[in-house]
Amino acid sequence: QVQLVESGGDLVQAGGSLRLSCACVASGTIFRNNYMAWYRQAPGKQRELVAGITAGGSTNYADSVKGRFTISRDNAKNTVYLQMSSLKPEDTATYYCYLRATAWSGYWGQGTQVTVSS
Repeated sequence: QVQLVESGGDLVQAGGSLRLSCACVASGTIFRNNYMAWYRQAPGKQRELVAGITAGGSTNYADSVKGRFTISRDNAKNTVYLQMSSLKPEDTATYYCYLRATAWSGYWGQGTQVTVSS
């Protein structure tokens, strides 16, 4: 069984920074062997990929966050992070952590709310 626990969401002013964390509670090597990602969903919008990181550390980002957000992982702590800077009101959303276990399935966290005020 895999549990993903996000934390770090908060209310912040535009231009500010936040760091989100996602701790993976699971036995074995499922965390270190798999792709991890952050998604977000704003009210009335579809969930979208924000950033991802492979087991080997390669990263990918949505165009809207490139240069502002950084994803990283600590395999010793079974944790993935999302460092967010230069935040904008349009970054307001619920942010979800995702572990891709197979090409067709994975695990989601419960989400953490990020609100950016103008």
